[in-house]
Amino acid sequence: MATIRVAIHGAAGRMGQRLIAVASGDKEIQIVAALDRVEHPKLGVDAGFLAGMDPIGVPLADALPENCQPNAMIDFSLPAGADELIALCAERKIPLVMATTGLKESQKEKLREASREIPIVFAPSMSTAVNLAMKLAQMAGKTLADRDADVEILERHHRFKVDAPSGTALKFGELVADAMGITQFRHGREGVTGARPHNEIAYHAIRTGDNPGEHTVIFGMMGETLELTVRCSSRDGYANGAFAAAKFLQDKTNGLYDMFDVLGLK
Repeated sequence: MATIRVAIHGAAGRMGQRLIAVASGDKEIQIVAALDRVEHPKLGVDAGFLAGMDPIGVPLADALPENCQPNAMIDFSLPAGADELIALCAERKIPLVMATTGLKESQKEKLREASREIPIVFAPSMSTAVNLAMKLAQMAGKTLADRDADVEILERHHRFKVDAPSGTALKFGELVADAMGITQFRHGREGVTGARPHNEIAYHAIRTGDNPGEHTVIFGMMGETLELTVRCSSRDGYANGAFAAAKFLQDKTNGLYDMFDVLGLK
């Protein structure tokens, strides 16, 4: 495969820095732009230096240069910048890997609209292991749909994460709910709640330390329990998945894809 020219939006963040570091070991990836918000204090600093590496000749910038045409844009930033980035990629025909979580429904609709102009991978998690666990949870939900199983989802992330439950936990819930015909959702419990309703999925969000991500889906039945747990020990799994998605987009027609498409799980 030819070298893929990649721009990173949110390059000064924790995930952006890991993307830059991981790219140094991938001969098929070349970082050609590192973008972040206009008021970021590190604008102009080499992106490699920000990532704790040798300089890569790409300064942190607040806009994509007019003479720079990446083969893919990877976004690990915040929802506040999503609208502008989606419009930019659609206008300049840049395939987009949207990995930012917590998007509003109106922003998801803009992604769907932009996918008529460019190919887009949109997923709440770029991790291969997480997406495999999602497929397993979907399979378990279909098998246990008529077997009186209660479903609870626990997720842990670092103290700096700003949305809860995580987009990944919500996706787990969506897949299981669709498989089991569940329509009610709860976020935590407090006080005298009474007996647990059967037709619900409950989410529990934990924020602690530097945890890069951990999810457990519990299927509780009378006499037995199935738990599916996936843990990320570093952010490298997310970075490798994002680059896999960028490579996947190179020969794709316009449309909206997800990591099940990238990993061949459909």
